[in-house]
Amino acid sequence: GSRISLEIAAIVLVAGALVGTVIGLAAGYVGGVVDEVLMRLVDFLFAMPFIVVALVASVVWGPSLGLVIILLALFTWAPFARQVRAETLQLKTTDYVALARVAGASGLRIAFRHILPGLFNTVMVLSSLQVGSLILTESVLSFLGVGIPPPEPSWGTMVSEGRQYIATAWWMSFFPGFAILLIVF
Repeated sequence: GSRISLEIAAIVLVAGALVGTVIGLAAGYVGGVVDEVLMRLVDFLFAMPFIVVALVASVVWGPSLGLVIILLALFTWAPFARQVRAETLQLKTTDYVALARVAGASGLRIAFRHILPGLFNTVMVLSSLQVGSLILTESVLSFLGVGIPPPEPSWGTMVSEGRQYIATAWWMSFFPGFAILLIVF
């Protein structure tokens, strides 16, 4: 079950970090209407109840690995965008960005050459914090039966299948649940 959970977390983190960084960088650097529209989209995603959206999507399209990855990626980029925007607003007022502007650097060059490297630490910290949340969310979806389909091993499915034997074979649910606990910590 760990292979599938870690694969999902890696794919979703890369997609979410890339999309969120680009959107946050654009919103913070360009500002104005672009910033307002992108941040309202982020607010909309934060207001959406993820589990309800996942349940509805699973009913409409059926549970699958691809659906879990798409849903998690759609909801994972928003925290990256919000944090990167805040960091970009701070970095675009620094002296070296002002000097690059005075030297005649284009806006795209300033954003990607001068501001983006300063965002690396923020994105890495946020990524490391998101890993546990993504694995836990995938396990919850599989536990509810709307995540990874049963032939594929998943910790959430293992915990769910072990519930009916909890009185006689408690270890069937305990050890996958304990594995989830360890990996999230």
